[in-house]
Amino acid sequence: MNEMMTAAVLYGREDVRVERVHVPEIGPEDVLVRVRAALTCGTDLKVFRRGYHAKMIVPPALFGHELAGDIVAVGENVEGFRTGQRVVAANSAPCGKCFFCRRNEESLCEDLLFNNGAYAEYIRIPGRIVQRNLYHIPDTLAYKDAALIEPLACVVKGLDDTGLQAGDNVVVVGQGPIGMMFTRLARVYGARVIAVARRVERLEMAARMGANECVLNGSGHDAVARIKELTGGYGADVVIEAVGKPETWELSVHMLRRGGTVNFFGGCPADTRVSLDTGMLHYNELKCIASFHHTPAIIRKALGIVSRGEISAREFVKQEEPLTSLNSVLRHLMSHNGHMKTAIIP
Repeated sequence: MNEMMTAAVLYGREDVRVERVHVPEIGPEDVLVRVRAALTCGTDLKVFRRGYHAKMIVPPALFGHELAGDIVAVGENVEGFRTGQRVVAANSAPCGKCFFCRRNEESLCEDLLFNNGAYAEYIRIPGRIVQRNLYHIPDTLAYKDAALIEPLACVVKGLDDTGLQAGDNVVVVGQGPIGMMFTRLARVYGARVIAVARRVERLEMAARMGANECVLNGSGHDAVARIKELTGGYGADVVIEAVGKPETWELSVHMLRRGGTVNFFGGCPADTRVSLDTGMLHYNELKCIASFHHTPAIIRKALGIVSRGEISAREFVKQEEPLTSLNSVLRHLMSHNGHMKTAIIP
């Protein structure tokens, strides 16, 4: 195919170039999608800073992974999809055959296929994703809402992994975009949410997301003592760490009640370590877990949540920018901690 398109290409650390490239060619199992909305996210920002992601993308490569759009071409062997349909694609698909897939742990798939290239006019959706993780967008749903399901699915898995029940006290530490999504979803699940952040303005936003209580952390504020006070002296049933710092991982454990569960959701820098009190873990029967990525079943659950209007893009996507502004958007996100999502419109 000789047609050209505009796309963002990752070349290395803080080196993303919006340039003219060939429209991807599709194979017999693939579909080609015209991107209508691609959302920025914390993972893309980390990749921009570091220049790569060992599991997801190695430069030079097309960039971006949260998208929704229209099918413009289908491979000859594709079933269930046709040109003109509005679709949302997850950024990965498990193999369904390996050790972990056979044990229903698809996020740990040994051959997890990732797809990038959302910051572009067109994106190729590989056959495995077409078969396992491509979905029709309901007529009532906007493209930006549909594109939200990939990050939301990660949050859904994070909460579901904790066994959170309606009425539980859940602490969400960190109120960036993902922390805010945890706060909002935990309220949808019927939990009592205590938001923890280092800045008052982040807590004010968390309150608008539905947080029942807001706790300032740092600068002399004893967040652990305040959480114990808010929970009758016991501590939280569930704590979600959505910051990604070793010191915050360690702090989160102290916010739990006996028998509680902490999810170390925030990914820490490579080769970092944490120190935990083994006596406290043992005698308080604390459960420490971590959640990574999502699965096709969780993607479908996230699509249902968005389709029912329980979570929408208007809560998280605060502006739209053209593809040519991607570099300035990424640099703005780097300099404004906790800034919400931007929709890139190719």
